Amino acid sequence: MSKKVLKGNIVDIQDRRIFKGEIHIADGKIKSIIEKDCEENHYILPGFVDAHIHIESSMLVPSEFAKIAVKHGTVATVSDPHEIANVLGVKGVEFMIENGKKTPFKFNFGAPSCVPATPFESAGAIIDSDDIKHLLSHPDIKYLAEMMNYPCVINDDAEVHKKIEWAKHFDKPIDGHAPGLRGDDLDKYISAGISTDHECFTNDEALEKLQKGMKVIIREGSAAKNFDALIDLLPEHYENMMLCSDDKHPDDLLLGHINQLAERAVAKGMDVFKVLHVACVNPVKHYNLDVGLLQVGDEADCIVVQDLKAFKTLQTYINGELVFDNGVSKIKHVDFEILNNFNTKKKNVSDFRFETNKFKIRVIECLDGELVTNEIIENATIENGNLISNTETDILKMTVVNRYENAEPSVAFIKNFGLKEGAIASSVGHDSHNIIAVGVSDKAICKAVNLLIENKGGICAVSDKDEKVVPLPVAGIMSDQNAKTIGKAYAELDKMAKDLGSKLHAPYMSLSFMALLVIPSLKLGDKGLFDGNSFQFTDLEV
Repeated sequence: MSKKVLKGNIVDIQDRRIFKGEIHIADGKIKSIIEKDCEENHYILPGFVDAHIHIESSMLVPSEFAKIAVKHGTVATVSDPHEIANVLGVKGVEFMIENGKKTPFKFNFGAPSCVPATPFESAGAIIDSDDIKHLLSHPDIKYLAEMMNYPCVINDDAEVHKKIEWAKHFDKPIDGHAPGLRGDDLDKYISAGISTDHECFTNDEALEKLQKGMKVIIREGSAAKNFDALIDLLPEHYENMMLCSDDKHPDDLLLGHINQLAERAVAKGMDVFKVLHVACVNPVKHYNLDVGLLQVGDEADCIVVQDLKAFKTLQTYINGELVFDNGVSKIKHVDFEILNNFNTKKKNVSDFRFETNKFKIRVIECLDGELVTNEIIENATIENGNLISNTETDILKMTVVNRYENAEPSVAFIKNFGLKEGAIASSVGHDSHNIIAVGVSDKAICKAVNLLIENKGGICAVSDKDEKVVPLPVAGIMSDQNAKTIGKAYAELDKMAKDLGSKLHAPYMSLSFMALLVIPSLKLGDKGLFDGNSFQFTDLEV
């Protein structure tokens, strides 16, 4: 019988007290907690939980993600495998579960509710209500993942409501995704049984959702950053709030995770017990997770931190197993099968032409740090009858290319990417993960797109003199490498994009969301320009 004793300042979040003592662990569980004096001055508390994340956006498979997350005191995630499901369907979800099980880390996967996210784009798979029933019956599936197709919830779409009813049948929580939804439409959305939202981007929106009984998850990821807008709600509403990253690129994950948000909240003068309630306790209780909360009889999922300000993690334990110790992750590499779904052929420069005689066009205005965009009307730049990029006004051509079959690329224009030369492209293009690219010329865009087709997935940057690519062979969205390798490669690519002129904090993360049709206002899918407010296609030309 494996036994160990942890000594230090024990943080009892639920009883709001800190005391010197010993935690006795045997067979992975906490057998006793004894209040007694000791020399150790570090703090012992429950591990952090990311309440909503797409592991795929770290570009790491779960087993590699776990190695890094434990360094920051994260012991569990509530993980929506929506991204790989859009590429590979149920098979992709099963890959994530099985890969995650090969580590002690506590991944808690959901059943992706919107695959494809909308009928207005081409995905690699479909998960219907029968598939949802199959997934939710699985004990490893903890919840129905974010119901982003809120128009169909509100308008009583039969198939969408079947998925929701299966979640109720299996008594599993239903996650929401409803940016900007307010008033009567919000009431109907909540009444369907949807209990959370991580998409709030204003204080007023989040407050309305809290007052109407939803749990609000404060998101701070690599692209969408809502912490500053929402954190002041925590002191009064901490019992109904959680923290998440949603999407975390590998270079950012190497620097920190939920621990960073706890540090920022405490630095604002917030009560540390309330902050830790949000960061550690609430996800476990809301999603009924098998994660310990530092109580006698709980599984020993806890962390040792230097202090309750910076939350620098010294040790991480999961089921009593030491998985991180003073700078070293104890989680081992595991082998896995590489799955993919990439079937399009290389493109010609002429495929990206857009013939026009109009002088005004609709343009996507990308907002740094936001998933939402604006629709603006700008002057067209025309050369030989073809709409082209204009670097002086920063109105650049973008494209989405169907990667599952040969089809004509869709074309639109975007502002705020700031490129002065070359192009960048990614096969991480939420939600269907087609190829998305933006550049200063049709030639550069074509070069970037073809580089990804050659690699069957990845992210890249090209100029007249140089090209860099980070291959993502696992479903075209994840690497088969470790976090340090992929984090360094991604950072180099990020630097190249910025050297080409981009002023965005995370140009590739922002790019990946420009095809996310379910987020207003204007986005581009592989079938055309899409108005996320009216939920229908719209014309590029005005």
